[in-house]
Formats: sequence, structure tokens, C-alpha cells
Amino acid sequence: MPIYEYRCEACGAQKEHLQKMSDDPIAQCPACGSNQYSKQLSAAGFQLKGNGWYVTDFKNGSGPACGGGGCGNGGSA
Repeated sequence: MPIYEYRCEACGAQKEHLQKMSDDPIAQCPACGSNQYSKQLSAAGFQLKGNGWYVTDFKNGSGPACGGGGCGNGGSA
């Protein structure tokens, strides 16, 4: 479940809430009870881990190890 960040325009309170994507937005500020509580846009906090290849995998100039026909862009046949 994603974590959403909310901010109250009335009192300035900020809080994160764990909600389902299908849940309605929280309308009332838990701190002051105002109806000026709204969802904020924030950066996603995730990291790609595990097996796979990333931009940094081929920084040394060598391309991917592909058999015979190349790997697409820049591959040699």
C-alpha cells in the first residue's frame, strides 16, 4: 500500500497516511479538525534492487555480453 503525504492549510500540520489506492482522500485534519486537509505531491521513495542491469552497469565502456547478432542499439553483428 502506498504512503500518502497530507498537509493542513489551516494549521500547517503534515502527516503521512498508509492508504489503498482505491481509498478516498482523507478530508479532515487529525490535528485541528479542519476540512482543509489535502494530499501533497511528493517524490516516490523506492529503490531498484536485485538482479538486472542498470545505467551504471556498463560505465566502463564494454557493452553487454550478447551472442552472435548483437543486442540492439550499438551492437555489432
